[in-house]
Amino acid sequence: MIANPLFWFIPFASILALAFAWMFFKQMMKADEGTDTMKKIAQHVRVGAMSYLRQQYKVVIIVFVVLAIFFSILAYGLGVQNGWVPFAFLTGGFFSGLAGFFGMKTATYASARTANAARESLNSGLQVAFRSGAVMGLVVVGLGLLDISLWYIVLNYFVDEIDSAHKLIVITTTMLTFGMGASTQALFARVGGGIYTKAADVGADLVGKVEAGIPEDDPRNPATIADNVGDNVGDVAGMGADLYESYCGSILATAALGASAFLTAGEELQFKAVIAPMLIAAVGIVLSIIGIFLVKTKEGATMKDLLGSLGFGVNVSSVLIAIATFGIMYILDMPNWHLISLSVVVGLAVGIIIGKSTEYYTSHSFKPTQRIAESAETGPATVIISGIGMGMVSTAIPVLAVVAGITFAYLFASGFDFSNISMGLYGIGIAAVGMLSTLGITLATDAYGPIADNAGGNAEMSHLGPEVRKRTDALDSLGNTTAATGKGFAIGSAALTALALLASYIEELKIGMVRLLEQGRQIPALISENLTVEQVKYATIENFMDWFDVNLMNYKVLVGVFLGSMMAFLFSGLTMNAVGRAAQKMVEEVRRQFREIKGILEGEAEPDYARCVEISTRGAQLEMIFPSALAIIIPIITGVVFGVSGVMGLLIGGLGSGFVLAVFMANAGGAWDNAKKYIEEGNMGGKGSAAHKAAVTGDTVGDPFKDTAGPSLNILIKLMSMVSIVMAGLTVAFSVL
Repeated sequence: MIANPLFWFIPFASILALAFAWMFFKQMMKADEGTDTMKKIAQHVRVGAMSYLRQQYKVVIIVFVVLAIFFSILAYGLGVQNGWVPFAFLTGGFFSGLAGFFGMKTATYASARTANAARESLNSGLQVAFRSGAVMGLVVVGLGLLDISLWYIVLNYFVDEIDSAHKLIVITTTMLTFGMGASTQALFARVGGGIYTKAADVGADLVGKVEAGIPEDDPRNPATIADNVGDNVGDVAGMGADLYESYCGSILATAALGASAFLTAGEELQFKAVIAPMLIAAVGIVLSIIGIFLVKTKEGATMKDLLGSLGFGVNVSSVLIAIATFGIMYILDMPNWHLISLSVVVGLAVGIIIGKSTEYYTSHSFKPTQRIAESAETGPATVIISGIGMGMVSTAIPVLAVVAGITFAYLFASGFDFSNISMGLYGIGIAAVGMLSTLGITLATDAYGPIADNAGGNAEMSHLGPEVRKRTDALDSLGNTTAATGKGFAIGSAALTALALLASYIEELKIGMVRLLEQGRQIPALISENLTVEQVKYATIENFMDWFDVNLMNYKVLVGVFLGSMMAFLFSGLTMNAVGRAAQKMVEEVRRQFREIKGILEGEAEPDYARCVEISTRGAQLEMIFPSALAIIIPIITGVVFGVSGVMGLLIGGLGSGFVLAVFMANAGGAWDNAKKYIEEGNMGGKGSAAHKAAVTGDTVGDPFKDTAGPSLNILIKLMSMVSIVMAGLTVAFSVL
């Protein structure tokens, strides 16, 4: 089936992405890192970031080994799972971690070079930071598509089915399981990195800015190096792993839905439906590279100018992929190719709307964030109230965009036939692929943020001139908005991907049920049905809904909805409290150093930066395990106790509450941060004023909102779906109720 020459464009595009990532990395490394002081500060951050990542990977490796052994028992001992699952799971985690590692390594080398380039011009600083961020974007899409290509080739060779139609279903559902490895690694990276970075950031702000009255990133602050390290481990390595699993999950889920939707349409058409999302992603890589080269700005650019510069590259790539999709579908000769192409356009449109909405609510160029800054004049309480209120209001546009996106993607792909559920769901999945097709450049705009932030810190600690600091502040402020936009984009893609995964869960159930029946075993929940292998193989989604009584009047579905809704809040609460505990230790340490190390505030003694890095590292390692473990354990327990209907309710409840809560937290946190920046530019009394101190309090509350709990929720949504998919065989074999 891979004799079709179109397939080979997919691995070619992945290698092209990795080649350009390498080229951008080498270009960045040739740039001058600046003065000896700048080099020394960058080295401190680099060592701290790599030290943290090594510690995190030690913990993650133990977790992965335990889970791989568990999957092996299910596969080879109990016979309720595909034997490829343990291996696919491990490779998914490995490539996800590798993407985060390469992106973070690049970022730690790029920050000082960005600051030094800003000494020349604003455009030079933007070019270095953005193309370094592009390394992250291209590595994620390159490794993701390469992993998918290699697994398809391997499974196509080894999977042995009676007919080719069911062979493609087995291949695509097996490939889905490596998404669980990617999701598990991403959650640890996001939660651990988020706790690390916010413990340092909150400690640095509360004691440095509010109590000691020293500027942000001042070298006298002991927590400032840990804060800069945190930007890399949380917002680069964490976001990279996060979007890697979103990217792979959307492609794999859509491929699995395509194999099912075209089950009886013939081998050739079914194969085309499977590779269509992969081809869209492959073309998206090429067009993202073109967009990256279009990003540039002029000296003295305003925030709107800078946003426009990044937006131009992203928008050109988006328009080109929308046009290219029609060509891809036409060449594949898909039925209703023009309508399926419109589903991809819908996904792109939803991504752009969510991005623009996030930009409006979080950039201090617009009224919502300016109003939060104005509320700081009456104290911290009104800052918190206005930020929470604005965050809640900001959920409306993304939710309505996703609702419209789901509706139109379903209708277009189904040919406006409401009863054609399989094709409608395929449309939703391919809309998610469309949203993520330009991830190479959209992730570049996100990874740019922490690089610019670190560049600003380096400029401050190296005592560069006010003109340089003005440029790095402009780049940093832009980075806050692009980071918030990236989080909104990740959350939006998670919603569409999770819906596609929900449908893919049915396909994995089908495989699990066939396996049990072929072994001559009973399906506990369906003993009265007396099903045959052929009935299950050709069953529709409606059949599964009937067999397992998935409807709103079934108490097990309602129980699952409540459990899923609870998980979003419980998970957020655990991660928020983890940041609070780690931040308390950081505050105490910074106060101790100010008190006991004489001459720090006078600039006559160097703080103990390493001690603060150690506190953040230890806090993150200890605190990330329990909430991450819950995300894996709860779907397994729900499946064993409440069966398929309980799991469906769990996934729906988690998706609904998790999506809205994540948007709220990301936008509120981003707005609080930029409200502080707006005041620091000289508004409402400027730095050191009462309004500034009130805004700093809002920013410290917003830090774990936008960088720990919020962005972790979109991984939680997908990880619960992935765990449910991988555990589908266990659920149908051993469910109690």
